[in-house]
Amino acid sequence: MHYNSLITNAFVICSILLFSVPQSFNQNVGPTVKMTNGQVWPKPALQHIYDEYLTFEPENFNFNNTGYSCDVLQDAFKWYNSMLFLKATNTFKQNTSLSTDSIIGKMEVLNVQLTNPCENYPSLNMEEKYEIKINNSSGLLVATSIWGILRGLETFSQLVYLETDGSTFVIRRTTIVDYPKFRHRGFLLDTSRHYFPIESITKTLDAMSYSKMNVFHWHMVDDQSFPYQSSAFPNLSEKGAFGKSAIYTKDDVRRVIEHAKLRGIRVIPEFDTPGHTLSWGLGGIPGLLTECSDSDTNQFGPIDPTVEKNYNFIRTLLSEVSELFQDNYLHLGGDEVDSSCWTTNKKIQHFMERNNMKNVLELKDYYFANIFNITRSLETVPIVWEEIFDENIHLDPKAVVHVWKDYYDHSIVSKVMKSGHPVLFSSCWYVNYIKYGTDWPKFYRCDPTSEAGHNPLFLGGEACMWGEFVDETNLLPLTWPRTSAVAEVLWSHTLNETDAKYRIEEHVCRMRRRGIPAEPANGPSYCHY
Repeated sequence: MHYNSLITNAFVICSILLFSVPQSFNQNVGPTVKMTNGQVWPKPALQHIYDEYLTFEPENFNFNNTGYSCDVLQDAFKWYNSMLFLKATNTFKQNTSLSTDSIIGKMEVLNVQLTNPCENYPSLNMEEKYEIKINNSSGLLVATSIWGILRGLETFSQLVYLETDGSTFVIRRTTIVDYPKFRHRGFLLDTSRHYFPIESITKTLDAMSYSKMNVFHWHMVDDQSFPYQSSAFPNLSEKGAFGKSAIYTKDDVRRVIEHAKLRGIRVIPEFDTPGHTLSWGLGGIPGLLTECSDSDTNQFGPIDPTVEKNYNFIRTLLSEVSELFQDNYLHLGGDEVDSSCWTTNKKIQHFMERNNMKNVLELKDYYFANIFNITRSLETVPIVWEEIFDENIHLDPKAVVHVWKDYYDHSIVSKVMKSGHPVLFSSCWYVNYIKYGTDWPKFYRCDPTSEAGHNPLFLGGEACMWGEFVDETNLLPLTWPRTSAVAEVLWSHTLNETDAKYRIEEHVCRMRRRGIPAEPANGPSYCHY
């Protein structure tokens, strides 16, 4: 008994020694990464921050337009007014406030000066530069285009933050001159493997604007489904979509384009051919797809390039698409063409013999010569996946090559530019490939800037979300903040992963309070508001 008592007492004493720790002990306690307050994502090109602060009385703050105006600007004022002063939903751990010596006044107005009339739609060469000055009781945002104003309003909204008393909004005195590193900063969404409601797409556009992304690449159709409702060929979606409730009407498309415009985002559609077209075959277009053999007429391959009527069909479809979408660019795909059916189809083999074609690559070249004739007649700039370049297919002189392979070899970027073609980059930005843990840094570390240099043929790049295992239930958490990392690579002129991890922690909380369920960036964390 006495021995057991000694053991018990010893255990109690050890427990007291172990757990009676000083208040300063905080090893592994709290967030893994402490977030910043009022820091901007993506990082501005030039920023001077002063240790002086202005407070807000939300009900007395307003945007004051001192330049040109338009519906986009007025909508932006309403949009950012709704997000500037979101109250705390959780209590702060520490109730500490700024020293009154560092508070220099109240912020009452942001004067917004747009120096040129608004443009109708964003474009590749839109001007996104802006300047911000925060002084005393007023601030100034100046830009030469409406798109620069939108980027500046996003930055201003990120400069505002809630103090740890849970009720006081503040902003640092600061000056910013900011502009993007690359013109094309995109996000690809695949809506063919899973159908996404329009609300999921507009939420995605909102989230893109929070990271200053400016291109929505809409991979609309593929083997699995054809959800685009064509006026000329309604059976394509009637038969090829997953169902009647999984169709994008023209009104749906217009709604996406208009919402994107309000966020300063272009919308580029992709209609991938000649492969990835099995769902097209259900639309009742005679002879569209290649029959793989005479004995099995139910086995089909890519579009049959030997049927002249197929080019008339494609011309009509692409004409309708290019008229509906407001952008000058159209993604034609061209990747992963399984040409085995072209080699087993006797009619196609006879066609190749008559035209002295030695192999299916020459047949593919023939196909794209016809497709590029169509895009030229439509005055549309084609974008193609990199296989077309790799296989030495004769490209349209204006064609943009979209690089997506060669994860460890960025030299393909240089090869494309040396050939005189513009290039887009996505090789290591497939954000549907994820792992447990902190994985945004792998996207952040993938920086093609050294290969791109200052060559204007390098347009930028895109994060890609392919939809085999993604639908509206997990789209936003999987996309963000991974795509925010890509956005900073494409916008910011200086990258610093150590600095970024603190700012991305704040950006995650910012997105969450704006209704975007972004995943944790760095491990254990907590958003106060």
